[in-house]
Amino acid sequence: MAHPFYTDHQAGLIQQYVTTPEEAPLRYLDLLHGNFIRMPQPEQQAFFASLTEDARAIADDDLRALMGTGWRGRLVAGWLIGIDGRTQHRQLLGELLLESRMPFAGQGYCFALARFATPADAALLMTYLDHWLRRPDSRYDQEWALGALQHIDARNASSHAEQFLAPQGLWDRWVGVDDPDLCDQRVRGFHTRFRSAAGHLGPAQRASAGRL
Repeated sequence: MAHPFYTDHQAGLIQQYVTTPEEAPLRYLDLLHGNFIRMPQPEQQAFFASLTEDARAIADDDLRALMGTGWRGRLVAGWLIGIDGRTQHRQLLGELLLESRMPFAGQGYCFALARFATPADAALLMTYLDHWLRRPDSRYDQEWALGALQHIDARNASSHAEQFLAPQGLWDRWVGVDDPDLCDQRVRGFHTRFRSAAGHLGPAQRASAGRL
């Protein structure tokens, strides 16, 4: 039966890459909030082996098609882009992250930008944080974005995140309306999940030529 909101092609991509009926639970649920962290190591290894295989095989046009679906497809697309180092999608990731029209999808974008780990990726994350940390009423992907920026800083010996972490700065004001300890815990959670994923992946292949 056709999906009421997606083309037949998009619906097929969601079944193949997002809901993955051969995997239980559904792939996007294991990626959401980095839930794969709860898997035993052998299951994590198999999970990322399957993700890596798909990340290497999927065409760039199909990635763009997934990015035109809902948050589940966008979340998985972000992870596939990051795993295979498809840096040609960097600008689209940054635009969708800043737009933040859908919940949860930004987690995938932040993962991909952290995998690329260049000054250009840091700039996109800084643009996002400078905008959305000024909106304490909006609880989107700020913790993942800060964690991704800190990862890039650590990789490149830069200090971009410091401008947001100054006492009484944007981060303090944003977390002030929530539980600061919980927000900090979520930032640390990004690092834990990123390291866990990276342990199953090779280096991101920057400037990938893509797949037609």
